[in-house]
Amino acid sequence: MYQPKLNIEETEKGIIETKTFFLKKFEESMQLIRVSAPKFLKMNTGLQDDLAGTCKSVEFFVPDCNYKVEIVHSLAKWKRNALKKYGIPISHGIWTDMDAIRKDEILDDLHSIYVDQYDWEKNISYDDRKLDFLKDVVENIFSDICITEDYLISIFPKLHKKLPKKITFIHSEKLLELYPTLSSKERENEITKTFGAVFIIGIGYKLKNGETHDLRAVDYDDWSTETICGYHGLNGDILVWDGKRAIELSSMGIRVDEKSLQIQSKIMNVKIDTKYHKEILESKLPYSIGGGIGQSRLAMFLLEKEHIGEVQVSEWSDKILEDCKQRGITLL
Repeated sequence: MYQPKLNIEETEKGIIETKTFFLKKFEESMQLIRVSAPKFLKMNTGLQDDLAGTCKSVEFFVPDCNYKVEIVHSLAKWKRNALKKYGIPISHGIWTDMDAIRKDEILDDLHSIYVDQYDWEKNISYDDRKLDFLKDVVENIFSDICITEDYLISIFPKLHKKLPKKITFIHSEKLLELYPTLSSKERENEITKTFGAVFIIGIGYKLKNGETHDLRAVDYDDWSTETICGYHGLNGDILVWDGKRAIELSSMGIRVDEKSLQIQSKIMNVKIDTKYHKEILESKLPYSIGGGIGQSRLAMFLLEKEHIGEVQVSEWSDKILEDCKQRGITLL
C-alpha cells in the first residue's frame, strides 16, 4: 500500500515552500514580472483558450454588464494581449496565477476539474522564433525545477533526487519512429522512463502515421513551422518520470505569427475571425513565447505524491474516493 513521504502538515508546508522558492527562481531567471489575471473573460472576445475544442466553458450572465462571461480554461491568448497592453519590452515578460475550471476533464490521478498554473508569456524578437531559442528557454525552466527539487530535499530529507542533470529533447516524429506500435501516451512513458526528463517537440502537426501526438489549438502555439530535417513545430511539453509514469509539468511554445496562424487554421478548418486573430494577422501583437507550468503537478511530483488530490482540493467521484481509500491515499 502507498505510504506518503510527508504527512498532512508537512505536505501543506511543502506546497507553500515549492511555490515560494520556485517562483522566485523562475521570475529572476526568465526576467518576468507578476501581473494580475482574470478568472473569467467576456464571451466572444477570442481570448478564451478553447483547448482545441475539447472542453466547454462554464459561463454565467452578469446583470450589471448585460453580457455573459466564461471562466477561463487557460490564459494562453490573454497573456499575449497583455504584453502589448502593458508595454512589456523584448526579452522580458509576465507571469500570473491562473485558476481554471475544466468541467469536462476526465478525472484520474493526474487530472482534476480544477487547474492551477503559473501562466507566463515573454516578448521576443522575430529572430528568436527558432528551435534553438525554444530549447534555451526549456533548459532554463528545467534548471529552475531542479534547483527547487534540491531545496525541498534540504527541508524534507525523506524526499529523494528524481531529476537528471539535463533534459532530453526529442521530436514527436522521432518518438513515433522509436515506438511505432505504441500510443502517444505509451511513447511518452517509454521515453521519459529512459531519460528521466524530456521535452517532446512538435505537438499538433500530423505525424507520418496520420495522427497528431496530441491536439493543440490553432491560434497560440506554432506547431506548423518547419524546423530541422523537415520536422515541424516550435512547441512542446516537459515531462518527468516519477518512478512509474510520465507526468507533464508544462506545455509551452513559440506563438503563431501571421503565416503559421493561417496555415494552422486551414489544416484544422477553423475560422480565424476574432479581434485577437486580426491583430496577429496585422502584426499588431508582440511575437512571444509562453506556456503554463502546473502548480499542483509540480508540487505533486517534487513532494512525491501519488495523486494530484493530495496537493489540491477538488471534487472526485465516489469510485475515485473509494479507490484512493483502498490505496492509502488521503485527499485534501
